[in-house]
Amino acid sequence: MITITAADSLLALAPSAIETLAPSTVAESASAAEALTALKTQVDSNALTANNVWMMLATALVFIMHLGFAGVEAGFTQAKNTVNILFKNTLTPAIGLLSYAIVGFMIMYPSEWIFDGIFGIGFGLTPPVDAEGALNLGYNTGYTYWTDFLFQGMFAATTATIVSGAVAERIKISSYLIFTAIYVSFIYPLIGSWHWGGGFLAELGFYDFAGSTLVHSVGGWAALAGIIILGPRIGKYGKNGEINDFPGSSVPLAVIGVFLLWLGWFGFNGGSVLSADPATTSLVLVTTSLAACAGAVSGILTANFVFKRLDLGMGLNGILAGLVGITAGADLMSPLEAIIIGLISGALVVMAAVALDRLKLDDCVGAVAVHLACGIFGTLAVGMFGAKAGLEQFQHQLVGVAVAGAVAFGSSFTIFKVLDLIWGIRVSAEHEKAGMDSHEHGIRGYTIVYDE
Repeated sequence: MITITAADSLLALAPSAIETLAPSTVAESASAAEALTALKTQVDSNALTANNVWMMLATALVFIMHLGFAGVEAGFTQAKNTVNILFKNTLTPAIGLLSYAIVGFMIMYPSEWIFDGIFGIGFGLTPPVDAEGALNLGYNTGYTYWTDFLFQGMFAATTATIVSGAVAERIKISSYLIFTAIYVSFIYPLIGSWHWGGGFLAELGFYDFAGSTLVHSVGGWAALAGIIILGPRIGKYGKNGEINDFPGSSVPLAVIGVFLLWLGWFGFNGGSVLSADPATTSLVLVTTSLAACAGAVSGILTANFVFKRLDLGMGLNGILAGLVGITAGADLMSPLEAIIIGLISGALVVMAAVALDRLKLDDCVGAVAVHLACGIFGTLAVGMFGAKAGLEQFQHQLVGVAVAGAVAFGSSFTIFKVLDLIWGIRVSAEHEKAGMDSHEHGIRGYTIVYDE
């Protein structure tokens, strides 16, 4: 960055300097100016390459989060539904990325607003061309148009994956996949356009660095709508208020999934710098990790106080809670503030999980507690901690949370309800009791063969 600035300054001075030189030195000075121009071109090219490589690496890290979600969901749910969980997590990024490519991308980044700041249409997969009609892949000074699409597409698919775990073990696979296609095509990009696309939330002053609201709580609101309409799993809540915990298929798999998600968050938050700027990127990775660590400790301590046991599941969700909580302001917080946000998020996820059970809202993996509750808190934390802290900023954050929440929940509830009225979104009681794998897929996730 310093090199580019120096080259720009020298190049700007070159014409006036040439005019003041004697004729005998004009030719030499012109050559120097040409050399500076060539140097600036090379520096710009190197910067573009470095930024683009980092953004592509960040994209790959966000992609690996889908494997993390698959591990968490399959590990925390019952063995009889493992294949169903993995099937959904295989098709979610596929359908999500296709939906975003065909429709979502052009809605999320409008080049022309139809309703100012609310709805517009962009270029989509037909990028702009220059005056000569040549393809212009330079979306901005940091990275290419195609890299931007793929990075943003991974975010879109991640939003849909949040819903998968909450509604697991009783939703029809067809209904889930249709919901995913609609949500990623229209709802997620519409809400995203209001801030990241330069819409009215951006003009208001709302701030969400990497998506505590635009990704996590938007997915969390959809998950909440889904579990309300679906209802709890058979036998989850007893008549006398008892809560039955169904054993997960694999605790090790859940742990692996969480650590894969933590790894992916380096790309999720680190890539949201939108360049390879060393100072900002390194700070973001530090605040992200410290919040995750604090969330783990806080989740375990809070769960121990509430449940009187060292609860590994709450420790794992505490990690995710800290990650979600820091996402909105990861570039604004000091390391100490990141730790505070992580501590609050880890406690919040336990309290939210307890509250959901008391309301008999059955969330198989704690997706609503992690992504919705901590997504809301993380967004509001921008107004409470860090470089933008203040009453006015807090009010902007509150407006963004409220608007995004109303649209995300309202649209999700409507989509699920319409699907339920058309053909139903829940499997039969017989299929639910026997397990989704045998009825929907014909194979089991775990098979032990004994030699006779």
